[in-house]
Amino acid sequence: MSEQPQNVRTVLITGGSTGIGKSIALRFARATGYRLVINYVVQPEIALTFVEELQAAGCEALALFADVSNQNDVNAMFKEIEKQWGGVDILVNNAGITRDGLAMRLSATDWQDVLNVNLNSAFYCSQAAMRSMMRQRWGRIVNMSSIVGVIGNAGQINYSASKAALIGLTKSLAKELASRGITVNALAPGFIRSAMTDKLSEDQKNAILESIPMGLLGEPEDVAAAAFFLASEEARYITGQVVYINGGMA
Repeated sequence: MSEQPQNVRTVLITGGSTGIGKSIALRFARATGYRLVINYVVQPEIALTFVEELQAAGCEALALFADVSNQNDVNAMFKEIEKQWGGVDILVNNAGITRDGLAMRLSATDWQDVLNVNLNSAFYCSQAAMRSMMRQRWGRIVNMSSIVGVIGNAGQINYSASKAALIGLTKSLAKELASRGITVNALAPGFIRSAMTDKLSEDQKNAILESIPMGLLGEPEDVAAAAFFLASEEARYITGQVVYINGGMA
């Protein structure tokens, strides 16, 4: 296992090459003392191009393939990280998918796929990461939940269930790891500007905006800022918490 340079933290972001995951990676890249592992499962060209851009900007970065819903893939990814950089200090469990549909017609496959990617992956990655974190008695785990994991959403029973379960995982794991200097927290974004929201009709956008007291969509950078803070030393006494990023929805 290679030795880590002093004061350099290794950050693993699952699903880190696009969307909110990419914004989180960019937030760490703008700071000093971090090197990034960008996990991807599809579109390798996007992940590799992003890593090249990070490297060109002076940030150490590595792209690693892994289907994080598969424990064997997760273990192989962590072995490679240990080989390259000695382990993971900060884990952002960001990978997630949707398979929307009303409960009456939702297939067993669509139910299971969402739970596998959104929930099981967070357990597999956290379990793999905590070994080195416990040895060094320092670590940060940030789980990406959602406002619908708190308030629910018609047509997203599988997604809502997975995100609610992530909150339970976060609170329980925080209690297990607190004595080892490891914090575990969750983010619960509301409606964040994305490729998906850009495709909505004006009527759909207006209906969403009416449900948000601030009257505007969040930006991926809003979520990234919260993730960066929770991973910092300034947040050392915050664990087992859910940070809501939703413009006042809930």
